[in-house]
Amino acid sequence: MRVSYIVIPVTTSLAFLIGSLLLLSCRLSINYNGHVLTHSDISDTGKGSDSDGNYDRKYSSETCDLYHGKWVFDEAGPLYTNDSCPIITQMQNCQGNGRPDRDYENWRWKPDGCELPRFDPTKFLQLMSGKTIAFVGDSVARNQMESLLCILWQVEVPKNRGNKRMHRWEFRATSTMVVRIWSSWLVRITDDPIDFAPKGVTKVHLDESDDNFMEFLPSFDIVVLSSGHWFAKQSVYVLDEKIVGGQLWWPNKTRRMQMDSVQAFGQSVETIISAMYTHPNYTGLTIVRSFSPDHYEGGEWNTGGSCTGKTTPATELFQNKFTNTMHGKQVEGFNSALKKITKKSGQNQKRVPKLMDITDVFGYRHDGHPGPYRSTDPHKITKPGPDGRQPPQDCLHWCMPGPIDTWNELLMEIINREF
Repeated sequence: MRVSYIVIPVTTSLAFLIGSLLLLSCRLSINYNGHVLTHSDISDTGKGSDSDGNYDRKYSSETCDLYHGKWVFDEAGPLYTNDSCPIITQMQNCQGNGRPDRDYENWRWKPDGCELPRFDPTKFLQLMSGKTIAFVGDSVARNQMESLLCILWQVEVPKNRGNKRMHRWEFRATSTMVVRIWSSWLVRITDDPIDFAPKGVTKVHLDESDDNFMEFLPSFDIVVLSSGHWFAKQSVYVLDEKIVGGQLWWPNKTRRMQMDSVQAFGQSVETIISAMYTHPNYTGLTIVRSFSPDHYEGGEWNTGGSCTGKTTPATELFQNKFTNTMHGKQVEGFNSALKKITKKSGQNQKRVPKLMDITDVFGYRHDGHPGPYRSTDPHKITKPGPDGRQPPQDCLHWCMPGPIDTWNELLMEIINREF
């Protein structure tokens, strides 16, 4: 979709100042249908509970499509700050690392057909009373889990009950547990040699679930899955104990590769959803968070890609062929799994897995990444060199606070519809 940009006259410094003040006084918000709204038009964006503190259904409809809408500027600001949450991974602590702007913290997502309530941590803990929510997957899963913890931290400091295998935080007032388990591919991986793949190259068994978290599955009420980006790393793909493909590894050019990294990702999604749903002792809700878009421009993470200087949401959807392809294959794997489990389950009362489809929504948020502000090093390079080469950057993970907090507003809405 294409929309017009807001143009500010910059012929003189005075004109720029006047234009900036006008923008501030009008409190404009970008509307991705092509026009500009003032905050008086969206004055209820912060609402989410009624006067009695109940989660208000008039701001959220169970038939509303949560994933088509616009980003609007919200002066209420974030639900926490980098100073009020002690567990932010330093690389995502953008303000603590010296990022000079912070408007990226203030944009909220507004679906076209309803209001997405502002996250209410007290209500979330009540909703989750006696339950456990687990974030399983890669470092982006950790990013979302830390966002949720930071929001909840504002009303109760949790007890750390984790260990090396599982991060666990207990909110004792409601016996709510927030868990994270690392599982980079969500399916089984091994190191041992198979056929012509030697020891030392990661073998990804696309038809077997990862037992590192499946053994804990019966104790979870909600599981949020995050995967995809590790399929860009060197690995060998295995189906039925036979090598079917590889990524950054395929030494025998005389053999035909049956599956590339994108196809392997789709297969892994189908495998893990099917395995979780058919687990005899798991009755929880599975939520698949769709592929998280990165915003490297001019290269990849290791070839000069950059997101420096982005301070507001994009006015056009950032098009990334790899992201689009991975997202499409993920949705395909998700739908394939749903067809299989629906056919097998019959009158099974288990909750059907849900897709939290954030990919396009966050395609606009090129402003929400750490970029070069990845550490507290006072000597870090944050601007291009004389030759135009960009400094090392993180345009994949999300600043905290920042856009990723919206993931948990969407998460709470999905949970509220289910419980």
